[in-house]
Amino acid sequence: MKTKYDIVKNWFPRYTGTQVDQVGDYILLTNFKEYINRFAEQFDCEIRGISRPMQTATNPAGLTLINFGIGSPNAAAIMDLLVARSPKGVLLLGKCGGIKHAAEMGHFILPIAAVRGEGTSNDYMPIEVPALPSFKLHKFVSNKIIAHGMEYRTGVIYSTNRRIWEWDMDFKEYLKKISVIGIDMETATIFIVGHVNRIARGALLLVSDVPMTPSGVKTEESDRAVTEKFADLHLKIGIEAMTEIEEKGEEIKHFTY
Repeated sequence: MKTKYDIVKNWFPRYTGTQVDQVGDYILLTNFKEYINRFAEQFDCEIRGISRPMQTATNPAGLTLINFGIGSPNAAAIMDLLVARSPKGVLLLGKCGGIKHAAEMGHFILPIAAVRGEGTSNDYMPIEVPALPSFKLHKFVSNKIIAHGMEYRTGVIYSTNRRIWEWDMDFKEYLKKISVIGIDMETATIFIVGHVNRIARGALLLVSDVPMTPSGVKTEESDRAVTEKFADLHLKIGIEAMTEIEEKGEEIKHFTY
């Protein structure tokens, strides 16, 4: 257990209840149990790791979906654990709060970058290193969104470790000042740790609330309504994009900068 690879190869099954060779070359990440349940039902595949911190399901074509939990530390953990598999591409299917008026509930966002407000990524790279996705992966996702007749937004996401901030007016003014389009907890971490581990990565975010106004703060009822209306399409776009990348066999990794 001297190297990072030695550690994560041993730990991956402990966290996921899944052997490394049971995971595909292309991976979808989510932090919603509902998504992995829908994925497993659609493809009639087993959900592994029910009693573990993270669960996995792999469809007959070899595409794996992992429910890694909530927050940037968990996002960093799964992106480190995936070093044991060296996947060719990873796409986060997450939700975010819309900050600008252009990001309304039900809109999709393909972030061009993320502000590293979560702090976790500071343990991996100096703060001046930008948190960026793999452009080519996002191109495939963009094509699938358009093919479904949907629009999407681009912009910068703010990632934070603060789960409850909606009451803080000073923080809201800060978000307006830095001109971000949305806020979440994981995107910046996945981008930075993916960069460090040389994993091609991207994010397709669904706007699930508009928390800049009290009436727009997420509730159990509003989140359920967004999930019922948009989760299937969100998942479908991710599945189609990653499946097409695998079928075409195109390289999507960034060069190291």
